[in-house]
Amino acid sequence: MTGDFAPGSPFALLSGAETAAWYAYMKVHLRLEYELNRQLRADSGISLADYHVLVALTSAPGGRMRVTDLAVRIGWERSRLSHHLKRMRARGLVETGTAADDRRVTEVELSGTGWETLRQAAPDHVGFVRQAFLDALGPEEKAQLTTLLDRVYDKLVEHGSLPRPDDHP
Repeated sequence: MTGDFAPGSPFALLSGAETAAWYAYMKVHLRLEYELNRQLRADSGISLADYHVLVALTSAPGGRMRVTDLAVRIGWERSRLSHHLKRMRARGLVETGTAADDRRVTEVELSGTGWETLRQAAPDHVGFVRQAFLDALGPEEKAQLTTLLDRVYDKLVEHGSLPRPDDHP
């Protein structure tokens, strides 16, 4: 994307290369979020937000973690997550309760229905991710993209407001 921008446009504050990089990222980010959500809803009846929660819970022992830790893991405010968990609990995807070691702490756990929903959603979802995103890149490009995104993520953690989640492979 090139050209002159109206006064007040955020693009007017960036160099041409910065504008091109940011605009390219935003095009992909916004379209990808839309398409992933559409695919999940059409094929599995769950939202992308539901999927984020379900997948994050699979990384915890027994599919159970503290709500605060889950919020950090997926990059949501705790209040947003609490409201979303309430809706997911009503649909039987998760269960919530107090932590055994600290009654002041709320934990969330994947229910049997949540595990089964994720098992059924994953093949079509992964297929769509592969088809719409990963297949556009060669093996070396995937490695380069991983390196670049990890570098950007480290900067986000360094300059952001959330602590680094325990999400290293």
